[in-house]
Amino acid sequence: MQIQNGANPSESHMLFFISSIKLIAEIALLALFGQWVLGLLAGQKKDQNLFYQVLQQVGKPFVLVARLVTPKFVLERHLPLVAFLILTFVWVGATVAKINHCLKIGVSLCQ
Repeated sequence: MQIQNGANPSESHMLFFISSIKLIAEIALLALFGQWVLGLLAGQKKDQNLFYQVLQQVGKPFVLVARLVTPKFVLERHLPLVAFLILTFVWVGATVAKINHCLKIGVSLCQ
């Protein structure tokens, strides 16, 4: 069965899945980076800053995953950095997977 853009449904679903993983990683990376920058700018009063709190909530699930995969001797204050590094590897992996998938099904179908 063919869909309108010429790819079969499983290829389209795989592209959607890879793109979704990449997008989630990008949003989380930007939230963690924004939280770090805002923490530098706000200083000691960062916990009272509404935007810092919002970014902290966006990044919190990924920081919790970082806690699960790191040894107990890793300090709590380093967990956002660990989460950022893990997400960077996920993003690179998703980018490579998307490039490979697009080369497989045809670059014109990935636009």
